[in-house]
Amino acid sequence: MSQAFKRGDKARLTLLLPQARSHTLESWAAYWELKARLEQASTPEVQDFLARYAGSYQEDRLRNDWLLLLGQRRDWATFATEYPSFRMNDDPQVRCYALLAQSLQNPGPNPALAQEVRKNWHAQRDADDGCTAAAGQLAASQNLTPLDIWRKARLALEGNRTRAARDAVQIIAPEALDMVSQLSANPAKFLSDKYLAIRSVRKELITLALVKLASTDPESATAQLSNKWALQLTAEERNWVWGVIGRQVATRLGRQPAADAMYYFSKVSEDTDLTDDMLAWKTRAALRTTSQPQWSEVLKAINAMSEEARQNPSWVYWKARALLAGTPQQPEGLALLQSIASVRGFYEQLALEDLGQKITVPPRPAPLTAPEKDAALRNPGLNRAVYAIAIGLRPEGVREWNYSTSLHQKSSNSGNSGNSGERGMGERELLAAAQFACDRQIWDRCINTSERTKTVMDFEQRFPMPFRDTVVKRSQAINLDPSYVYGLMRQESRFVMDARSGVGASGLMQVMPATARWTAKKIGLSGFSPDQLSDRDTNITIGTAYLKIALDDLGGSMAMAAAAYNAGPSRPRAWRNGPALDAAIWAENVPFSETRDYVKKVLSNSSNYAAILTGQPQSLKSRLGRIGPRDAAAPPEENLP
Repeated sequence: MSQAFKRGDKARLTLLLPQARSHTLESWAAYWELKARLEQASTPEVQDFLARYAGSYQEDRLRNDWLLLLGQRRDWATFATEYPSFRMNDDPQVRCYALLAQSLQNPGPNPALAQEVRKNWHAQRDADDGCTAAAGQLAASQNLTPLDIWRKARLALEGNRTRAARDAVQIIAPEALDMVSQLSANPAKFLSDKYLAIRSVRKELITLALVKLASTDPESATAQLSNKWALQLTAEERNWVWGVIGRQVATRLGRQPAADAMYYFSKVSEDTDLTDDMLAWKTRAALRTTSQPQWSEVLKAINAMSEEARQNPSWVYWKARALLAGTPQQPEGLALLQSIASVRGFYEQLALEDLGQKITVPPRPAPLTAPEKDAALRNPGLNRAVYAIAIGLRPEGVREWNYSTSLHQKSSNSGNSGNSGERGMGERELLAAAQFACDRQIWDRCINTSERTKTVMDFEQRFPMPFRDTVVKRSQAINLDPSYVYGLMRQESRFVMDARSGVGASGLMQVMPATARWTAKKIGLSGFSPDQLSDRDTNITIGTAYLKIALDDLGGSMAMAAAAYNAGPSRPRAWRNGPALDAAIWAENVPFSETRDYVKKVLSNSSNYAAILTGQPQSLKSRLGRIGPRDAAAPPEENLP
């Protein structure tokens, strides 16, 4: 049935459903069958399913699907009946439909509703009916401004999403849709063919074309803006375009781009006109322009971010550093460091060290009681999840597990403090659920569930060390720090042995077949074939060998070797050119968000694993060092795959 659902084979699903009755995963089978034909299903059929599987993940998942369909049909009466029962409430489009229905019922001024629609709509990568329709309604009732609409179009074109841009422009200037298509297809030609930007719509179209051009060719956009359009646009429009140009240039790591980016950002007259993403890249560029960061610009950019962005540990840390750069005991800077200092993550660990403390293993929470363990063992959602994972339906099992831990109805006698939400498991319940997964070696659920506790940390759950003898022995044999290997392995696969990425990497250390063949030949592993990567010991042997080769080739830099492991070796080699930087600044400036996050997590993981393995206080900073251009006297670079 799982295979039939993926194929969209409705007839096969209906044929097989009777055989799945009374099966442990009956609710999944029933969900697939009804979901596949939901557009033709009757309301009583849907209601029967919701009642039959009440309280389950599948009930709420189908309600999500049903609400989307009701919104598309504009069936607001049925939508209003079903929406209050939607527990996950994690679908932005469903939320936009709910806000649209609310606005239709009460079309008067509603700033809070407008703010939520604006946030959801601007954050949506692709065009969707719900948020676009809600934005159109709020624009008609003057709850959203024309600038709100045009900014959505700009964001869409920055991401090369022409349809979403057209949907936005349709709301405010439908007569301009043809020009949006033209400027999206060839912004340089569009700008060359136009001479005046007098009317507001024309100005915004010129701005859209400049934004589109800046996203791929910031130098040409600079020339167009400086020589032709700057005086014809509003200050806000100019600021946005300069922000896009500055961001695009800042993502090019090397000798000059940071200074160039700061030059473009200096043309912005009001930083609050920029998005959080633009301001993040201004901060990164200011951190790396010279041997000493431009702390005043770092502070200015972070202060201009939204309140939500300023709470990110990255910007809490760098704001603290900026405040403390001039006055070492500046109270606000110290308070910011103290607000995040812990062993929980990269910047939390750096803050801890800046306050003069080291990374140590926190005390374990009190042992789980028999009733606490029993409650997890008897949880039907957790058991369905474990069963699904065991028979190869890992994605379904993971979703059911997450639902059961995050939307589980807390028992009245749980007596927990620090609950993860009114409907979520409390701290002790999370620890018990995590242990349930650990005991069954479902390491990804063990780790992710334990990581959600706020007031206590169980490092044995958060940082497990399966296959310890093999990993430590192999690492030490090639002079590789086993804590670094564990830090990387935890990030790569969460110790799921059959993990396979979308690009073909497989196993505990997520090794690509071509890389595995090259590494096997390099270390003299005869008779190797890529299908052996599914073998645990072979995967560890190949993965650790490649990591060691990359580490040695990159001068022993753990940050660069982690980046090479994730993004390929050629990229960090290029990213190292420029002034010598603290590796923390270098890591923050990695242009790929996935690799940037990966490097920071591998290094913070490694520090915690080192504390566990050695029993001694650790320093993340000692693992970072500085990163700069390759030493001319160093041996030739290895031709790494």
